[in-house]
Amino acid sequence: METDHDIILENVSFAYKQNKILEDVTLFIHKGEFASIVGPNGGGKTTLLKLILGLLKPDQGRIRIFGEPPEQVRQKIGYMPQYAPLDMNFPATVMDVVLMGRLAKKTLWFAKKDRSEALAAIDEVGMTGFAGTGFNELSGGQRQRILIARALCSRPAILLLDEPTANVDHETEVNLFSILQTLNAKMTILVVSHDLGFVSKYVKSVICVNRKVVIHPTTLMNGLLIKDIYHGDLKMVRHDHRCSHEGHSHD
Repeated sequence: METDHDIILENVSFAYKQNKILEDVTLFIHKGEFASIVGPNGGGKTTLLKLILGLLKPDQGRIRIFGEPPEQVRQKIGYMPQYAPLDMNFPATVMDVVLMGRLAKKTLWFAKKDRSEALAAIDEVGMTGFAGTGFNELSGGQRQRILIARALCSRPAILLLDEPTANVDHETEVNLFSILQTLNAKMTILVVSHDLGFVSKYVKSVICVNRKVVIHPTTLMNGLLIKDIYHGDLKMVRHDHRCSHEGHSHD
Protein backbone atom coordinates (compact mmCIF):
# COMPACT_ATOMS: atom_id res chain seq x y z
CA MET A 1 0.00 0.00 0.00
CA GLU A 2 2.73 2.48 0.92
CA THR A 3 4.09 2.64 -2.62
CA ASP A 4 0.69 3.94 -3.81
CA HIS A 5 0.66 6.91 -1.44
CA ASP A 6 2.97 9.83 -0.75
CA ILE A 7 1.59 10.36 2.77
CA ILE A 8 0.15 7.83 5.23
CA LEU A 9 -1.12 8.51 8.74
CA GLU A 10 -2.58 5.56 10.64
CA ASN A 11 -4.42 5.98 13.95
CA VAL A 12 -2.38 9.08 14.80
CA SER A 13 -3.07 11.04 17.99
CA PHE A 14 -1.23 14.05 19.38
CA ALA A 15 -1.65 16.23 22.48
CA TYR A 16 0.02 19.36 23.87
CA LYS A 17 0.33 19.04 27.65
CA GLN A 18 -2.69 16.72 27.99
CA ASN A 19 -4.70 18.90 25.57
CA LYS A 20 -5.75 16.54 22.76
CA ILE A 21 -5.19 18.22 19.41
CA LEU A 22 -5.58 15.31 16.99
CA GLU A 23 -7.30 12.02 17.78
CA ASP A 24 -7.18 8.71 15.89
CA VAL A 25 -6.36 10.27 12.51
CA THR A 26 -6.08 7.95 9.52
CA LEU A 27 -5.25 9.66 6.25
CA PHE A 28 -3.93 8.51 2.87
CA ILE A 29 -2.69 11.06 0.32
CA HIS A 30 -2.08 9.83 -3.21
CA LYS A 31 0.77 11.04 -5.39
CA GLY A 32 -0.30 14.14 -7.33
CA GLU A 33 -3.07 15.12 -4.90
CA PHE A 34 -3.99 18.80 -4.52
CA ALA A 35 -5.96 19.15 -1.28
CA SER A 36 -7.02 21.95 1.01
CA ILE A 37 -6.89 21.53 4.78
CA VAL A 38 -9.71 23.40 6.52
CA GLY A 39 -11.09 23.61 10.03
CA PRO A 40 -11.60 25.91 13.01
CA ASN A 41 -8.74 27.71 14.76
CA GLY A 42 -7.13 25.26 17.16
CA GLY A 43 -8.60 22.31 15.27
CA GLY A 44 -5.17 20.86 14.47
CA LYS A 45 -4.42 22.02 10.91
CA THR A 46 -0.88 23.32 11.53
CA THR A 47 -0.20 20.42 13.91
CA LEU A 48 -1.10 18.01 11.09
CA LEU A 49 1.46 19.67 8.80
CA LYS A 50 4.16 19.54 11.47
CA LEU A 51 3.52 15.85 12.06
CA ILE A 52 3.87 15.20 8.33
CA LEU A 53 7.15 17.16 8.37
CA GLY A 54 8.43 15.18 11.34
CA LEU A 55 8.76 18.35 13.43
CA LEU A 56 6.37 16.76 15.93
CA LYS A 57 6.14 13.13 17.01
CA PRO A 58 2.73 11.46 17.38
CA ASP A 59 1.75 10.18 20.81
CA GLN A 60 0.14 7.20 19.11
CA GLY A 61 -0.02 5.82 15.60
CA ARG A 62 2.28 5.71 12.60
CA ILE A 63 3.31 8.22 9.92
CA ARG A 64 5.06 7.32 6.68
CA ILE A 65 6.17 9.64 3.88
CA PHE A 66 7.19 7.73 0.74
CA GLY A 67 7.21 4.65 2.96
CA GLU A 68 9.73 6.15 5.42
CA PRO A 69 9.53 8.02 8.75
CA PRO A 70 9.08 11.78 8.05
CA GLU A 71 12.43 12.86 9.49
CA GLN A 72 14.26 10.61 7.03
CA VAL A 73 12.71 12.19 3.93
CA ARG A 74 12.22 15.78 5.09
CA GLN A 75 14.41 17.06 2.24
CA LYS A 76 11.69 15.89 -0.17
CA ILE A 77 9.11 18.18 1.44
CA GLY A 78 8.84 21.91 0.77
CA TYR A 79 7.20 23.90 3.58
CA MET A 80 5.83 27.43 3.73
CA PRO A 81 4.87 28.27 7.34
CA GLN A 82 1.98 30.56 8.18
CA TYR A 83 4.14 33.26 9.72
CA ALA A 84 7.56 33.54 8.10
CA PRO A 85 10.17 34.60 10.73
CA LEU A 86 11.74 37.35 8.61
CA ASP A 87 12.92 40.73 9.89
CA MET A 88 11.68 43.20 7.28
CA ASN A 89 14.43 45.64 8.28
CA PHE A 90 17.15 43.13 7.45
CA PRO A 91 18.68 43.93 4.02
CA ALA A 92 18.06 40.52 2.41
CA THR A 93 17.54 40.19 -1.33
CA VAL A 94 15.03 37.91 -2.99
CA MET A 95 17.89 35.55 -3.84
CA ASP A 96 19.00 35.48 -0.18
CA VAL A 97 15.51 34.52 0.97
CA VAL A 98 14.99 31.82 -1.67
CA LEU A 99 18.42 30.29 -0.98
CA MET A 100 17.26 29.61 2.58
CA GLY A 101 15.40 26.70 1.03
CA ARG A 102 18.78 25.07 0.28
CA LEU A 103 20.09 25.27 3.85
CA ALA A 104 19.40 21.58 4.43
CA LYS A 105 21.89 20.86 1.67
CA LYS A 106 24.55 23.52 2.41
CA THR A 107 25.48 24.89 5.80
CA LEU A 108 28.30 27.39 5.17
CA TRP A 109 28.07 28.47 1.52
CA PHE A 110 26.00 28.02 -1.60
CA ALA A 111 27.33 26.46 -4.78
CA LYS A 112 26.50 27.36 -8.37
CA LYS A 113 23.89 24.55 -8.39
CA ASP A 114 22.10 26.10 -5.41
CA ARG A 115 21.87 29.49 -7.13
CA SER A 116 20.69 27.82 -10.32
CA GLU A 117 17.88 26.06 -8.43
CA ALA A 118 16.97 29.32 -6.67
CA LEU A 119 16.68 31.18 -9.98
CA ALA A 120 14.56 28.35 -11.39
CA ALA A 121 12.22 28.54 -8.37
CA ILE A 122 11.94 32.32 -8.75
CA ASP A 123 11.01 31.82 -12.40
CA GLU A 124 8.38 29.22 -11.47
CA VAL A 125 6.48 31.71 -9.31
CA GLY A 126 6.55 34.39 -11.99
CA MET A 127 9.18 36.63 -10.37
CA THR A 128 11.90 36.46 -13.06
CA GLY A 129 14.24 39.43 -12.79
CA PHE A 130 13.64 40.06 -9.08
CA ALA A 131 16.59 38.05 -7.70
CA GLY A 132 18.56 41.15 -6.74
CA THR A 133 15.58 43.10 -5.39
CA GLY A 134 15.32 43.72 -1.66
CA PHE A 135 12.73 41.45 -0.07
CA ASN A 136 11.41 44.41 1.91
CA GLU A 137 10.73 46.27 -1.37
CA LEU A 138 8.16 43.72 -2.52
CA SER A 139 4.40 43.90 -2.20
CA GLY A 140 2.59 41.44 0.06
CA GLY A 141 1.63 39.19 -2.83
CA GLN A 142 5.16 39.25 -4.26
CA ARG A 143 6.57 38.26 -0.86
CA GLN A 144 4.21 35.29 -0.73
CA ARG A 145 5.42 34.18 -4.15
CA ILE A 146 9.03 34.39 -3.02
CA LEU A 147 8.27 32.37 0.12
CA ILE A 148 6.71 29.71 -2.10
CA ALA A 149 9.88 29.84 -4.22
CA ARG A 150 11.92 29.27 -1.06
CA ALA A 151 9.87 26.11 -0.40
CA LEU A 152 10.39 25.01 -4.02
CA CYS A 153 14.14 25.60 -4.01
CA SER A 154 14.95 22.11 -2.71
CA ARG A 155 12.97 20.51 -5.58
CA PRO A 156 10.42 18.82 -3.27
CA ALA A 157 8.00 16.04 -4.21
CA ILE A 158 5.48 17.33 -1.63
CA LEU A 159 4.62 20.98 -1.00
CA LEU A 160 2.95 22.01 2.29
CA LEU A 161 1.63 25.56 2.62
CA ASP A 162 0.06 27.04 5.74
CA GLU A 163 -2.27 29.93 4.85
CA PRO A 164 -0.27 31.11 1.80
CA THR A 165 -2.92 33.68 0.85
CA ALA A 166 -3.42 35.22 4.29
CA ASN A 167 -3.67 39.03 4.12
CA VAL A 168 -3.55 39.30 0.32
CA ASP A 169 -6.22 40.64 -2.04
CA HIS A 170 -8.42 38.48 -4.25
CA GLU A 171 -6.41 39.05 -7.43
CA THR A 172 -3.22 37.99 -5.66
CA GLU A 173 -5.02 34.94 -4.24
CA VAL A 174 -6.10 33.91 -7.76
CA ASN A 175 -2.56 34.36 -9.10
CA LEU A 176 -1.04 32.30 -6.30
CA PHE A 177 -3.46 29.42 -6.76
CA SER A 178 -2.92 29.48 -10.52
CA ILE A 179 0.79 28.97 -9.79
CA LEU A 180 -0.04 26.11 -7.42
CA GLN A 181 -2.24 24.47 -10.06
CA THR A 182 0.70 24.46 -12.45
CA LEU A 183 3.07 23.10 -9.79
CA ASN A 184 0.60 20.32 -8.98
CA ALA A 185 1.48 18.65 -12.29
CA LYS A 186 4.78 17.58 -10.75
CA MET A 187 4.19 17.46 -6.99
CA THR A 188 1.64 16.67 -4.29
CA ILE A 189 0.27 19.82 -2.62
CA LEU A 190 -1.51 20.32 0.70
CA VAL A 191 -2.58 23.88 1.51
CA VAL A 192 -4.19 25.17 4.70
CA SER A 193 -6.83 27.81 3.99
CA HIS A 194 -9.80 29.44 5.68
CA ASP A 195 -11.31 30.52 2.36
CA LEU A 196 -13.13 27.31 1.50
CA GLY A 197 -15.38 28.86 -1.11
CA PHE A 198 -12.33 30.08 -3.03
CA VAL A 199 -9.95 27.12 -2.75
CA SER A 200 -12.64 24.59 -3.64
CA LYS A 201 -12.48 25.87 -7.22
CA TYR A 202 -8.87 24.66 -7.45
CA VAL A 203 -8.31 21.64 -5.21
CA LYS A 204 -9.33 18.02 -5.81
CA SER A 205 -10.41 17.30 -2.24
CA VAL A 206 -10.88 18.97 1.14
CA ILE A 207 -9.42 17.59 4.36
CA CYS A 208 -11.59 18.74 7.27
CA VAL A 209 -9.60 18.88 10.51
CA ASN A 210 -11.20 19.35 13.93
CA ARG A 211 -9.40 16.88 16.23
CA LYS A 212 -10.53 14.15 13.86
CA VAL A 213 -9.98 14.19 10.09
CA VAL A 214 -12.47 13.53 7.28
CA ILE A 215 -11.83 13.87 3.53
CA HIS A 216 -14.59 15.29 1.32
CA PRO A 217 -14.75 15.67 -2.44
CA THR A 218 -15.32 19.08 -3.97
CA THR A 219 -18.64 19.12 -5.80
CA LEU A 220 -19.85 21.73 -8.24
CA MET A 221 -22.95 23.56 -7.02
CA ASN A 222 -25.04 25.93 -9.13
CA GLY A 223 -27.81 28.12 -7.80
CA LEU A 224 -29.06 31.64 -7.39
CA LEU A 225 -28.21 31.67 -3.68
CA ILE A 226 -24.58 30.76 -4.35
CA LYS A 227 -24.38 33.31 -7.14
CA ASP A 228 -25.87 36.01 -4.92
CA ILE A 229 -23.36 35.35 -2.17
CA TYR A 230 -20.24 34.64 -4.22
CA HIS A 231 -21.10 36.44 -7.48
CA GLY A 232 -20.55 33.28 -9.54
CA ASP A 233 -20.49 29.50 -9.52
CA LEU A 234 -18.09 27.76 -7.18
CA LYS A 235 -17.28 24.38 -5.77
CA MET A 236 -18.40 23.57 -2.25
CA VAL A 237 -17.76 20.64 0.10
CA ARG A 238 -20.56 18.07 -0.08
CA HIS A 239 -21.15 17.28 3.59
CA ASP A 240 -23.82 14.68 2.83
CA HIS A 241 -21.11 12.33 1.52
CA ARG A 242 -18.26 10.78 3.44
CA CYS A 243 -15.32 9.27 1.61
CA SER A 244 -13.29 6.34 2.71
CA HIS A 245 -9.80 6.93 4.12
CA GLU A 246 -8.57 6.50 0.54
CA GLY A 247 -10.26 9.80 -0.33
CA HIS A 248 -12.23 10.49 -3.49
CA SER A 249 -11.13 9.85 -7.04
CA HIS A 250 -11.95 12.24 -9.88
CA ASP A 251 -12.26 11.46 -13.57
